[in-house]
Amino acid sequence: MSESTIESILQEKRLFNPPAEFSQNAQIKSLEEYQQLYDRALADPEKFWAELADQELHWFQKWDKVLDWQPPSASWFVGGKINLSYNCLDRHLTTARKDKAALIWEGEPGDTRTLTYAELHQEVCQFANVLKKLGVQKGDRIGIYMPMIPEAAIAMLACTRIGAAHTVVFGGFSAESLRDRLVDGQARVVITADGGWRKDAIVPLKVQVDKALADGSAPSVESVVVVRRAGKDVDMQPGRDYWWHEINQGVSADCPAEPMDSEDLLFVLYTSGSTGKPKGVVHTTGGYNLYTHMTTKWIFDLQENDVYWCTADVGWITGHSYVVYGPLSNGATTLMYEGAPRASNPGCFWDVIEKHGVTILYTAPTAIRAFIKMGEELPNARNLSSLRLLGTVGEPINPEAWMWYHRVIGGERCPIVDTWWQTETGGIMITALPGAIPTKPGSATLPFPGIFADIVDLEGNSVPANEGGYLAVKYPWPGMMRTLYGDRDRFRRTYWEHIPPKDGQYTYFAGDGARKDEDGYFWVMGRVDDVINVAGHRLGTMEVESALVSHPAVAEAAVVGKPDELKGEEIVAFVTLEGSYNASEELSKELKQHVVKEIGAIARPGEIRFTDALPKTRSGKIMRRLLRNVASGQELTGDTSTLEDRGVLDKLREGA
Repeated sequence: MSESTIESILQEKRLFNPPAEFSQNAQIKSLEEYQQLYDRALADPEKFWAELADQELHWFQKWDKVLDWQPPSASWFVGGKINLSYNCLDRHLTTARKDKAALIWEGEPGDTRTLTYAELHQEVCQFANVLKKLGVQKGDRIGIYMPMIPEAAIAMLACTRIGAAHTVVFGGFSAESLRDRLVDGQARVVITADGGWRKDAIVPLKVQVDKALADGSAPSVESVVVVRRAGKDVDMQPGRDYWWHEINQGVSADCPAEPMDSEDLLFVLYTSGSTGKPKGVVHTTGGYNLYTHMTTKWIFDLQENDVYWCTADVGWITGHSYVVYGPLSNGATTLMYEGAPRASNPGCFWDVIEKHGVTILYTAPTAIRAFIKMGEELPNARNLSSLRLLGTVGEPINPEAWMWYHRVIGGERCPIVDTWWQTETGGIMITALPGAIPTKPGSATLPFPGIFADIVDLEGNSVPANEGGYLAVKYPWPGMMRTLYGDRDRFRRTYWEHIPPKDGQYTYFAGDGARKDEDGYFWVMGRVDDVINVAGHRLGTMEVESALVSHPAVAEAAVVGKPDELKGEEIVAFVTLEGSYNASEELSKELKQHVVKEIGAIARPGEIRFTDALPKTRSGKIMRRLLRNVASGQELTGDTSTLEDRGVLDKLREGA
């Protein structure tokens, strides 16, 4: 990327300071306080993390060494003994939090359930003993394939309690995708449900499990535990399959937490690769516990009476870190919602906020853009005054969506934390701290204390302000992945060899393109393969998309490059329209000219393709890789297991 600069595009100048009242009561109260924390970590990162680990977590045994760094292998709190389930549950039982709501659950049909810390602890201990009854031992792997119901969190915490590593597979994955993950992780038990609600329909999960296990195709699996959620008749194989409510009967709720080595395997979570099989990202116990704890506490400014709602599914890293482990480790009240906006209830998110008095909302830019398309009437019809903090996750947010979120949902009173991180990083890496750091729409702002991020060229040299480059991290952090399950060579190649070591220092390559502005704020442009080279000028897809979405006719846009003999690549934009607009040649010309006005002639799309929907993963990310195949008329390549609706892609290909 070093051969040319990224065109600085929207020239976003708006700056929003933290509200004085918010800062006054915040965990981190000022930019000066943030800077002191950051400088302290920079001066002695091991001391910084060790002090936090000592203050914030329960250890059965203290560590001998804070960090053993043998690039690219990191071990944190070496020799320390800890248990994540204990930190999420047991230590709160000796405080007033014992009878506080730990988990509020809202089902799609409208059923609700609230578990206090004492009740959640009892359920987790009981199911941990069920796993032991099934022969599960410390170090075994457990597959979890469930809807967003309390039993999903209970199963995860039960695994961590006895030292079994979980592999959570998103409930929308196919039987083939599930089987691949169970086989790769050598899972011994699968925990699932008869079905789960999703957009007014029941997703038949047990049926998919049966397909995945058919004909012994996942030979390591010995037992299947099934939650009765949807009331569906399902086949139960004697000797292998057990109903959750039956196998729990009469089982003791006394299950002491297993002291785990800080570097013991905690979970394997599979993330799609652009080619080949999905990657099994490995996280371990102590460092992950500390990092998710601290990022949740400071970034979401947790207060004792907060009702915190992260809308992610537990099948994704966001659900692991910021639905279950981070909030519960802090003794917070976390909300789980089974449903999604749907034809029968497009305003369901706002209903949940009003009903439960949600104070913190953490959701994806994709969801926000969908809400914009639905109109302001739905949120305006609900009382959202309980909200005090908003967050975004999953991909860069375009400034106009940020402003809508700020104005319509936050009532112009709620700070927004726009967070950048990955499955591999374990927790949030670049973000505002809401009481301390002024925000700019579209910027993730500054690195979390203890994260030494930079924008570099391919040789590892820092690039000047406002020049595009590679987002990289130059020092280990506790929540970082340890390896790829069963594939250490791929781990080294993918994350540590793109940028060569310099003076013995290894650099973590995030795979994202970004720039830093004159204030040191990070602007993430998306995956490096989402950068388009037009006549020697490299343009971030996010920036061109932001220009398109700032036009009143455009609800959502995805931009890709198509090979062009003259320019190298030509920009192709896939656009969905707001309800009152119709596709036309005139509108296509208008949108092209609008991009020229916002950015410059270099960014003019060669082609605008109107579409009713964009191909997305089940976590809401636009699959631009597949759009590039469509734009250039190529066959689809790489892993498509995370695609939510294949029909969207088929329609686009037919149209092409």
